[in-house]
Amino acid sequence: MGSVAVILRVMPESPEVDLEKLKSALKQKLPGIKDIQEEPIGFGLKALKLAAIVNDAGGETDALEGKLSAIPGVERAEIIEVTLT
Repeated sequence: MGSVAVILRVMPESPEVDLEKLKSALKQKLPGIKDIQEEPIGFGLKALKLAAIVNDAGGETDALEGKLSAIPGVERAEIIEVTLT
């Protein structure tokens, strides 16, 4: 297949989650991350919106949400957009 760019939104469990530690954990779990931005949601809660380049061979994009949701401090992760690079 090839490489694809994936935009994901990662929701922390609560506003008390240390976003810098969460960013580090995300980068360790998914080394293809190119950019992470904080996105205000409300009531002090911020989501992390990240862009990553991943290999599409073997359905790797399908497993991303589950892989990132398993990180401590993450409530859920969802793919917003996938595009060819």
